[in-house]
Amino acid sequence: MTERIGFIGLGIMGRPMARNLMKAGFTLTVWNRSQPGIDELVKEGAAKGSSPADVARRSDVVITIVGDSPDVEEVVLGPRGIIEGAHRGLAHVDMTTMSPAVTRRIAERLGEAGIEMLDAPVSGGQQGATDGTLSIMVGGREETLERCRPVLGAMGRKIVHCGPSGAGQTVKLCNQIAVALTNLGMCEALVFAARSGIDPRVMIEAVSAGAGTSWQMENLAPRIVERDFRPGFKVAHQGKDLRLALEAGERVASPLPGTGLVQQMFAALETDGLGEEGTQALVKALERLADLEVQ
Repeated sequence: MTERIGFIGLGIMGRPMARNLMKAGFTLTVWNRSQPGIDELVKEGAAKGSSPADVARRSDVVITIVGDSPDVEEVVLGPRGIIEGAHRGLAHVDMTTMSPAVTRRIAERLGEAGIEMLDAPVSGGQQGATDGTLSIMVGGREETLERCRPVLGAMGRKIVHCGPSGAGQTVKLCNQIAVALTNLGMCEALVFAARSGIDPRVMIEAVSAGAGTSWQMENLAPRIVERDFRPGFKVAHQGKDLRLALEAGERVASPLPGTGLVQQMFAALETDGLGEEGTQALVKALERLADLEVQ
C-alpha cells in the first residue's frame, strides 16, 4: 500500500519537494502558515489540511520543512500540532535544518505518543529540490528510514543514514560549515583578482579547471560577476544555520573559528537589509572592505 503523505511547509524548498512526491504517485495533504503556498499545491492535486494535527490524522508519514527550531516545535508540539494527530503507525520526517539538541527533545516527546521521528535535513538548494536530486542526511532508527526510503527517494538522489536521532542535523551543520567557508574562499578569490586587475571571468575559468574548483566557484562566482544575487539559498537562512553550528560546537567543545568569522559576515549583510539575497551576496561584505565591485 502506498503511504499517504502529509507535507507541512511550502516555501522555496517545500513546494518543489511536494510536487516531486505527487509526481511519484503519493497522495498528498498539505498545510502552510500562509495561504498562497497551500492554494498552489491544491490546484496541482494536493488535499488541504486544516492544521498540522489534521494533516497528521490523514497521513501515514508527515513531512515538515519550516524555518528554524521554534517553528518545528510549534507545528509538532504546539496547539493543533502533529502530536495531536498521533495515531498508530504515524512517522514524522523533519527536513528543516535545526538544532540537533531540539531534534532529540522533539523525537523523545513524539516517541512517548507512539510516533517515530526521522531528522532528515537536505542539501542541494532550490535547484536540487526542483530536480529531485537533494542529498538527504538522516538521523533516527534505521527501520524507520527503510520504511520511509521510497518517500525520501522521490525528493533526493543520495540518502545517508548518519546515526541516531539528531545525527542527521549534526551532519547537515557539517555541510553548512563546509559550504559557507568555501563560499568565503571563492568570494575572496574574486575580490583579490579584481583588485589585482585580473578579469574575474578569466580567474574563474582557470581555477575551475584545477584543485581550487568547487560548486561555489563553478555556480556562484559567475552569478556574482553578472551581479545576479537572486536566491537559491538565502543569506538569512545561511546565517541561521551557522548560528546553529556555533551553538552545537560550543556544546561539544569543538573549535569553529572560520565558522564564527563567516557567520559574522552574514550577520552584517542581514543588518544591511540583504537577508533575502542569495548566499553569493557574501561577496558584498568583502567588496565594502576593499572599496570595489567585482564585475
